[in-house]
Amino acid sequence: MKRLLNICLYLIAGQLGFGQAHNPIIHADVPDMSMIRVGDTYYMSSTTMHMSPGLPIMSSKDLVNWKIESYCYDRLVENDAMNLENGQSTYGRGSWASCIRYHNGEFIINTFAATSGKTHIFRSKDIKGPWTGQTFAPAYHDQTIFFDDDGKVYMIYGAGKLKILELKPDLSGPMPGVEEKVLIENASAPAGDNIMLGAEGSQLFKVNGKYYLFNITWPRGVMRTVVIHRADNINGPWEGRLGLQDLGVAQGGLIDTPDGRWFAYLFRDNGGVGRIPYLVPVKWENDWPVLGENGKVPMSLDLPANKSLIPELVNSDEFNRKKNEAKLPLQWQWNHNPDNSLWSVQKGYLRLKTGRIDTSFVLAKNTLTQRTIGPESTGSTKLKVKGMKEGDFAGLCLLQKNYGLVGVKAENGQKYIVMSSLASGKAEEARILLKKNTVYFKAYCDFKDRKDVAQFYYSLDGENWESIGAPMKMPYTLPHFMGYRFGLFNYATEQTGGYADFDWFRIFN
Repeated sequence: MKRLLNICLYLIAGQLGFGQAHNPIIHADVPDMSMIRVGDTYYMSSTTMHMSPGLPIMSSKDLVNWKIESYCYDRLVENDAMNLENGQSTYGRGSWASCIRYHNGEFIINTFAATSGKTHIFRSKDIKGPWTGQTFAPAYHDQTIFFDDDGKVYMIYGAGKLKILELKPDLSGPMPGVEEKVLIENASAPAGDNIMLGAEGSQLFKVNGKYYLFNITWPRGVMRTVVIHRADNINGPWEGRLGLQDLGVAQGGLIDTPDGRWFAYLFRDNGGVGRIPYLVPVKWENDWPVLGENGKVPMSLDLPANKSLIPELVNSDEFNRKKNEAKLPLQWQWNHNPDNSLWSVQKGYLRLKTGRIDTSFVLAKNTLTQRTIGPESTGSTKLKVKGMKEGDFAGLCLLQKNYGLVGVKAENGQKYIVMSSLASGKAEEARILLKKNTVYFKAYCDFKDRKDVAQFYYSLDGENWESIGAPMKMPYTLPHFMGYRFGLFNYATEQTGGYADFDWFRIFN
């Protein structure tokens, strides 16, 4: 009987994928991945656009479980949009799709930004940095850099019509005297002629002497689609074919394992949680990479099981720091460039001070954020409000265009617990008089089956919680182009010099 039970459990485990990796490999906003393997370690760059620091670099030993190693920059550029000055912002822009390479013992990352109008190149011999940066104009769209065997360096970029140019060996700009050329006139063609999004997100690979170019395109009335082009010479001629059309899983490229297996790394638009990474097994047939299992994205993978995203991609923070520790762990990012004179971590708390008058939450400086994670997650904080001044508003947010806030407002000599959301169309959904200097907040996010609903809560003792306001829908919007984020905020509407102290931030799923 025991033997029969063990056999049944083994069969069930095989069907459900126990002990195996499952898709998505990361249930959080990690879009526009670019990936390499150096020895037995994988490295990945991704997009965080208007966040600072930006352009996260991650590592993994198994292709499934990733940790943040560094960021390529603390501040992408100094201008009004990135600094949230003079009513300007750069939501949905900042730095976009990057490309990671390892060449001559050095990690090289390239990206581009409409915010700066430039192409950005970052280098480091150590994945943890420090990274050195250089720029040149213009901002070439969705660029991939490729170091060919003959020593030449190329960049492929564009949407629909893809172009190629040769770069200087030091990557300081295009090679003088060498004109850019059209590489593929209509890279979307393998997906048909009724295209809503022209082929973009180029990533180029060379396998067994042949060149393979991966792109994403979007036929009208269908789903986001992978197209692949192949050539014997980098300048063509190129032949293309449909690579994958399932679940809208698209944009990425190829990665191999030390034991000779191949995968495609891709992402899927998944509502309020953002654009989430998938791995798809690849077989080679007639010198073409064939993606998926019978053209489908499998939910289980023959790779080590997924571990929690906590503490590697998101993490709780008690704001206790040892002498030589960083003030903020890598899981934190500011919404746009921070004013570093207005925040500090000391004696077990984060202090956010006000330094100017703001009338809008999304234009206020120094909102400190982390990703939300699926299929569900909760972020909570303990807030001390004794230092707040008249007109200040501090608390916990869910940041996207249709944001939600729960916090404390100081008005008319009193303090009030307030919940508001942009989607409700109301200035406030709820208001409760606060007679204490300490209050607790949490936000619960439900991303299961694309439900994308959040609920805010407050507590006066940290144990007994009350919901506040109505459940909030969390749609993914292009103006912000990012999954929802937990955030801690404090801004002034009447006078400066106030402060709010956050004892801790805790996240769990």
